[in-house]
Amino acid sequence: MLGNFEYHNPTKVYFGKGALENLNEELKNYGKTVQLIYGGGSIKKNGIYDAVVAALHACGKEIVEDGGVMPNPTTEKVLEGAAIAREHAVDLLLAVGGGSVCDYAKAVSVSAYCDGDFWQKYYVDFEDPTCKVIPVACVLTMVGTGSEMNGGSVITNHKEKRKIGHVFGSDVMPKFTILDPTFTYTVPKRQMVAGIYDAFNHICEQYFSGEDDNVTDYLCEGLMRSIVVSSYKAIEDPCDYEARSNLMWAATWALNTLLDMGKETDWEVHMLGQAVGAYTDETHGMTLSAVSLPYYRHILPYGVKKFRRFAVEVWKVEEKGSDEEIALKGLAALEHWMKDLGVAMNISELGVTPDMIEGIAEATRVMDGGYKVLTHAEIVKILQESL
Repeated sequence: MLGNFEYHNPTKVYFGKGALENLNEELKNYGKTVQLIYGGGSIKKNGIYDAVVAALHACGKEIVEDGGVMPNPTTEKVLEGAAIAREHAVDLLLAVGGGSVCDYAKAVSVSAYCDGDFWQKYYVDFEDPTCKVIPVACVLTMVGTGSEMNGGSVITNHKEKRKIGHVFGSDVMPKFTILDPTFTYTVPKRQMVAGIYDAFNHICEQYFSGEDDNVTDYLCEGLMRSIVVSSYKAIEDPCDYEARSNLMWAATWALNTLLDMGKETDWEVHMLGQAVGAYTDETHGMTLSAVSLPYYRHILPYGVKKFRRFAVEVWKVEEKGSDEEIALKGLAALEHWMKDLGVAMNISELGVTPDMIEGIAEATRVMDGGYKVLTHAEIVKILQESL
């Protein structure tokens, strides 16, 4: 049954073609100086940068540039962005890009005025910010992480070989988010499918826990089916507006805090994937896909009823055989779809070698919300099976 909960998501969403037209009106609610945050420069090639800058100028804003955010934002980059924010006393952090840019903006928002080591405070001790928090807003250009409507921020510490996420509260969530599906048309296929799998796995992480007939599970199943259908259409035609809009909206709802209300959640695939990412610096969605199937096969006996339901309700597997046989057919269907997507199916593809396994296992945080709390030996076994 559903547990007690309090639900609040303060992010205002503008969705659809031309949604950027709402930026001017929103900018009126913030002070003069805006830190414009973006990645490697693709937004300058597709015209989104020019459109955003024009809106900022039209509102009389001073623009402080903060480009070059990498796909896996680092502690060094966060310190750089925080220094920029302090030096210019910025009033708004405007992230234009994908999930990594949004995650980075949130890390800067809580670190600019943080006393002490932000990494230790937020990503090791998981404390809440007690300092001034700079407002964040997002213009999304890539689908997957859901960072545009949540408080999550994942940062990589290369020195410690750790990639860790902190889910901050509503004060750190984007104040507003602009979602125009046409902005995702030019994303390279590898990044597109990585984002699709990331969104799908976010739902899995919240689905594979508990055995109750929970209303959230019905939402999860519908979202997963929608992603699968739209993924095939988007691969065939990257400019299929219906497919790209459905993917964008499903990815947002996959991790905007709704699906985990009143229930336990797993997140061990993410812990495994992030540990792999800390060693390889690979695309997040690909690290998830590379470890998912070995993990799910390992925990299936402990949650066989839910895996059976997954097979029947998401993949329409015929209900013949034992619960475990049906459940395994569901994982086979998942594997078939993943191969059709073209995501990474093992960590060797991502550059992991056998000598890295022990270090990755040590870097994997153990969660307790799923069907099985993993031992270190089990983590090593799963990683070995992921090679």
